[in-house]
Amino acid sequence: MAQRTPRGPKSTSGSRRPAAPGKRPDGKPTRAAQRSAASAAFRKPGSASAGKPAAKAAAKPAGHRTLVEKSVELAARALPALPGKAAGVQAIPVREAEEGLRLDRWFKERFPALAFGHLQKLCRTGQIRVDGARAKTATRLSAGMVVRVPPLKDESEGAEDEDGVVAAPAVRRPSASDKDAEFLRSITLYEDREVLVLNKPFGLAVQGGSGTVRHVDGMLAALTDRSGQKPRLVHRIDKDTAGVLVTAKTRLAASELARTFRSRAARKVYWALAPGVPRVKQGRISTYLAKGEGDGPEGERMQVASHGDAGASHALTYYAVVDQVGQKMSWLSLKPVTGRTHQLRAHCAHIGHPIVGDPKYFNIENWELPGGIQNRLHLLARRLVIPLPSGDMLDVSAPLPPHMQQSWNLLGFDASEYDPIIDAPED
Repeated sequence: MAQRTPRGPKSTSGSRRPAAPGKRPDGKPTRAAQRSAASAAFRKPGSASAGKPAAKAAAKPAGHRTLVEKSVELAARALPALPGKAAGVQAIPVREAEEGLRLDRWFKERFPALAFGHLQKLCRTGQIRVDGARAKTATRLSAGMVVRVPPLKDESEGAEDEDGVVAAPAVRRPSASDKDAEFLRSITLYEDREVLVLNKPFGLAVQGGSGTVRHVDGMLAALTDRSGQKPRLVHRIDKDTAGVLVTAKTRLAASELARTFRSRAARKVYWALAPGVPRVKQGRISTYLAKGEGDGPEGERMQVASHGDAGASHALTYYAVVDQVGQKMSWLSLKPVTGRTHQLRAHCAHIGHPIVGDPKYFNIENWELPGGIQNRLHLLARRLVIPLPSGDMLDVSAPLPPHMQQSWNLLGFDASEYDPIIDAPED
């Protein structure tokens, strides 16, 4: 069989010329030539692309940008967002007060109605970035970082905060109840840029729980500002205890005040009404307290325990008899040094003078409540002296609640003639 002669290029007038080695007929380099050049550039010492083919970078068209570069540019365009305008993509700087905050907590404060699941999705898909880089919900933020926030549904208008920083609009801001806001204003004892001090009434819970719908923490949402910030609890008092309750209006103030309460730098004085009169008119009560066992009433009480018992914590209270009605009843001033659950109630019962109206700790049998005195807990968080983050000293007092004022009138006690001594001796 005759061997076929290889065909050459057609010799017509419109025929293409033979392609040069490594080139396609249209003059562009072949893929093999591109791979070869890329490999040579990768192996070349001192290549500008660390571990990346230089030829590929060179082959990118002019004006090409990475996804990160595009995100940064979009975020930059949205900064700052103008109050009252649709923000779109925003680049929000992290404030000094937000130093160390987790990204999910940062969004919870800035966008209180943003669901955590949706936040995770935005992080997973790279729509939320910190300083141009992908971030997780657990990412810790530092002051000066910039968080890229994509457009969110149902935005309210942005507004400048006290620092002049444009805050991100809250997503579906909690509906503020005018009734709750009006009530909180009516029981306000003191307010400034850092704190809001309330005169909590008898019977109002501080936080929610089983079967508790109305409580202070829930009502504070009525005071949410335009950036989604609401006053925060920094300490607690019992539901049936009336008196001074401090909340913080900023995250920084909440952190500082909580630390102050833990360090026992806060000076607290309570007033109580007790049956009988302590033999020692002024003294101290020092015990260990532990939660009772069981699911019944005993499980809800604090029991006097011994050092080393499971769950036992030291509790220290100073007390003084302010006034008395013979040997029938006494007005006590109580200063807790520690802050254990039900500390004052358990301590008064421990010395044989439980607080009048206490459903958990009143343990005197066959004792009759004097006529005209209501069977309600007679315990008032009367006065609090505490340093503020600003360096100022807060000194605020609460008046007697109505049921205690009625008892004071019947017993002839005059609250206007007495103010508790804050600086009682301590160990």
